[in-house]
Amino acid sequence: MNKNEKLLTIGEAAERADLNPSALRFYEKRGLISSIRTEGNQRRYRLSMLRRISVIRAAQRLGLTLEEIEQALASLPDNRTPTKRDWERLSARWGEQLDQRILQMQRLRNSLSGCIGCGCLSLQSCSLFNADDHIASHGNGPRYLIEGTPAENDRSHQG
Repeated sequence: MNKNEKLLTIGEAAERADLNPSALRFYEKRGLISSIRTEGNQRRYRLSMLRRISVIRAAQRLGLTLEEIEQALASLPDNRTPTKRDWERLSARWGEQLDQRILQMQRLRNSLSGCIGCGCLSLQSCSLFNADDHIASHGNGPRYLIEGTPAENDRSHQG
């Protein structure tokens, strides 16, 4: 470590990252970030750790779990702070997963007041949309939210 390198206390790092110090301690306990310890066992963070914290927060805002984030950060050589190129690679890897989540959220939004393919939110219209419980043959749970409606599937196979 460079003697002139600026190190941040946990309070300073938390403020810069717009987090509570407890979140930084949690991230560190999970191995997502690291600190340097002083002789008095106080945490100090390199400025570069702010980038790593920002990547974690961005990934969380995208809906990724801490386990998914841990796996991605562990793929970096020497468990280092991600560079712009690393971030592009990590975000590209998550792209397909995020597209699936977006599709599920759109299905949920479009189905909130109607049929979701039994799980059953609309018993009154169930006889129209799910006569004789035919959707059950597709599997358990809200099938239209999971795999889309027949109309959505027809459109996706035509394009």
